[in-house]
Amino acid sequence: MTENFEVPSPHEKHVEHTTEHAHARGDGFASRIAVMTAIMATIGAMLSYQAGSTESEAAMDKNNAAILKTEAANQWNYYQAKSSRQNLSEMASHIPGLDAAHYSAEVERYKKEKEVVRQKAEGLEAKSREWDDKSEEVLHQHHRWAQAMTAIQIAISLAAITLLTRKEWLKRLAYTAAGVSVVLGGLAAAHI
Repeated sequence: MTENFEVPSPHEKHVEHTTEHAHARGDGFASRIAVMTAIMATIGAMLSYQAGSTESEAAMDKNNAAILKTEAANQWNYYQAKSSRQNLSEMASHIPGLDAAHYSAEVERYKKEKEVVRQKAEGLEAKSREWDDKSEEVLHQHHRWAQAMTAIQIAISLAAITLLTRKEWLKRLAYTAAGVSVVLGGLAAAHI
């Protein structure tokens, strides 16, 4: 049976030593940093969820826009086919020996059908633009959530360094980064 030996790094020894002494003397500084770090991690989890959720929503909206754009393109192709048939019917109505009345009626029929197809294609294009606009709005919101997530991760890192170095200015910097994260999260929630 082999035994595993663990060789702790100097960093791990320092953290362990600092933690032991902090617990021994009831260190309020370390306790406050630990609680704040736990709060920041919780906020970070919520920000991460929102960032992922809005990213997925933006992708779905963009997909809906692409589907409608394809349907509109299909309608424009159909419109072009109706135009070609209308042109052929117009030419046929001028050829001697052919039933001009029949082809004139065909021209009118294609004109009416083209109008319906044109309206449908334009409607699909308008809906596609709406989905594109919605996607852009949600993507902007996603970027705000991601910025807030980045700021809270920086705050957590600074809090860890603060615990090791016990520097008051680092603690203030960590709290400031956490505050920036909350502001950015608020902007994202308000769709700003």
